[in-house]
Amino acid sequence: MSNASILIIDDEVQIRKLLTITLESYNYNVHAAVNAKEGLTAVANHPPDLVLLDLGLPDESGHEVLRHLREWYTNPIIILSVQSSEDDIVKALDSGANDYLTKPFRTGELLARIRSALRKTSPDENNALAEFGDLTIDHAARLVKKNGVVIKLTATEYALLALMAKNEGKVLTHHYLLNQIWGPSYSNESQYLRVFVAQLRKKIETDANRPAHIITESRVGYRFIAK
Repeated sequence: MSNASILIIDDEVQIRKLLTITLESYNYNVHAAVNAKEGLTAVANHPPDLVLLDLGLPDESGHEVLRHLREWYTNPIIILSVQSSEDDIVKALDSGANDYLTKPFRTGELLARIRSALRKTSPDENNALAEFGDLTIDHAARLVKKNGVVIKLTATEYALLALMAKNEGKVLTHHYLLNQIWGPSYSNESQYLRVFVAQLRKKIETDANRPAHIITESRVGYRFIAK
């Protein structure tokens, strides 16, 4: 259970009611805004722990709202939208959204995404250890262990895993990962990224064909899960 505060920015009355009833039953403190202006004002006056944002708002695009919020608001933002195109999803994630769910969505999945986004698991570089189930990442020593046994990773493999782990539960797009690890000149080399992810899975997953940690988000990117 949680008492975290959540702001819903959505112009659909039924969606707002459904989300409010559901989230309050799990002890979240829920507030709602019906348009972009009201939503931005609400976040500015009383910053919530998490924002659920619809892209199809009547007065301004949700993409613009996301852009405005990310100029200063650092807490999680989850997109809830009927817009399901790859371009919309990638654009939102690259603009700073923590996650993206397409309407209609399953309540259980939304709750899981909210819990993941609210979890304070991003390790600090100065912390000795970050544990993710059977994996342990020692950021100070740049070591990774699986069930207590050291896994030999290349510098690039370690950098890729560490970046994903620091964003546990969040979808990281191909473009973002390539840009962060290899630089802007590689930002469109998705096949290059797939090769390194495959290599990493062979080393850290119990079954590389059924990964438990590095999950593929089809056509968009990857999500690191702590299990």
